[in-house]
Amino acid sequence: MHTTVTSADANRDPAFGPTPAQGSVLYLSLVCLVAAIGGLLFGFDTAVISGTVVSVKKQFGLTEWTEGWFVSSAIVGCLLGSSIAGMLSDRFGRKKILILSGVLFLASAVATTIPQTPFGLICGRLVGGLGVGIASMLSPLFISEFSPPRLRGRMVACYQLAITIGIVVAYFTNALLLYLSENTWADLAAGPLRWILVDEVWRGMFATLGIPAVVFLFLLVFIPESPRWLCKQGRHEEARVILSKVGGPDVAAVEIREIQETVAMESGSILQVFEPWLRRALLIGILLPIFSQVSGINVIIYYGPKIFEQANFTMGDALGGQVTIGLVNVLFTFVAIWKVDHFGRKPLLLAGITGLVCTLGLVSQFYLYGLTGGKALVVCFMAYCACFAASLGPIPWIVISEIFPTRIRGRAMSIGTFSIWAGCAVVAQTFPWLNKNLGPAMTFWLYAVLLAPAFFFVRWFVPETKGKSLEEIEKSWHGQ
Repeated sequence: MHTTVTSADANRDPAFGPTPAQGSVLYLSLVCLVAAIGGLLFGFDTAVISGTVVSVKKQFGLTEWTEGWFVSSAIVGCLLGSSIAGMLSDRFGRKKILILSGVLFLASAVATTIPQTPFGLICGRLVGGLGVGIASMLSPLFISEFSPPRLRGRMVACYQLAITIGIVVAYFTNALLLYLSENTWADLAAGPLRWILVDEVWRGMFATLGIPAVVFLFLLVFIPESPRWLCKQGRHEEARVILSKVGGPDVAAVEIREIQETVAMESGSILQVFEPWLRRALLIGILLPIFSQVSGINVIIYYGPKIFEQANFTMGDALGGQVTIGLVNVLFTFVAIWKVDHFGRKPLLLAGITGLVCTLGLVSQFYLYGLTGGKALVVCFMAYCACFAASLGPIPWIVISEIFPTRIRGRAMSIGTFSIWAGCAVVAQTFPWLNKNLGPAMTFWLYAVLLAPAFFFVRWFVPETKGKSLEEIEKSWHGQ
């Protein structure tokens, strides 16, 4: 049995084609994979700075406070990008604004390669931050709206996997470029290549972001628009064809009917999130992302080499340790992908938060007693990243992409994404000061104390959403 697709529909969406009777997991996976590349760019842009901080600080004579601003400048862009992404995507569609994020990533790669002043470099990082903010909100939202309930958790978790891959690719390219600049390319003649790849190799680290940005922009041309956004716009036939390709015509018919029923119940105003029946969802959308950041994960991503150098590792060893931690991050994200739709969101969150608090406390003790000269510290950081990757890394993205109504999902999810970046900005900006004035032992102990209440918040306030359609989750808020 095949669904007939009109030529008009085919022209509107290059992904249209014959619809299999039972849908296609391959089609679903390919579309979600393309959207998840936004996460790879997010991770790459976020982590690439880790290999540049020491060199940039030395070259431009940055103070601790200016260093914090250099690191967190992209996060300011993220705050702005995440705050406007929902409004833009609700109005113009998810796909068009994802394309905008790809353009911003490419512009940032160019802008951070050529600056001659700290101000120019910070402006380039701000542009990249805009792209990250938009992609960090829209990629998981798009995947969530595209995926069937039984696969939605693992599909959105693939977005977090892409982030971790982007992070480890950035670590690897940073370490590789540093090695080549000191060895293979050391004899390059004077000119632009020597300037970027040898004399000021941090410029080459930023330039590599342009490669995945071009790939992302090219592949976005071939994916369809979000079917739920199309339904919200009254374009039900286009949505039906897309959903049929995912789950088959019979499933698509049921989904279209459910979407129409729930959309009819919604006001379409962002003020709807303040109505009594959605206040719990709003609280979850704000606090769960903040808890993911006060865990201190971005301290490891941004300042990892500096932390390891303080622990008597050389710069090359520090970057190597960072690559190892990045690989652990990727590996344990597969645990979340494998089990999030089996165990559910809450069990993984509770187990992960427990592990994070314990490992943060242990890291604090290592620094307190000066036990930082061997491999034990790296092993402890690896355990910390494993706990984060299997829980607070992917699951907040899954939850905040599920819990809001269709008509306002983009704008409402912007609130949750804004919370992530607000927490990230505060942590990144304050870490250099905390590290200098309190020391690493007390700094990591502070993160453990701030994270501990997350266990009780998840246990008492966060509902289990595994196996439920987005429309069923929305209706469940009415029945509280």
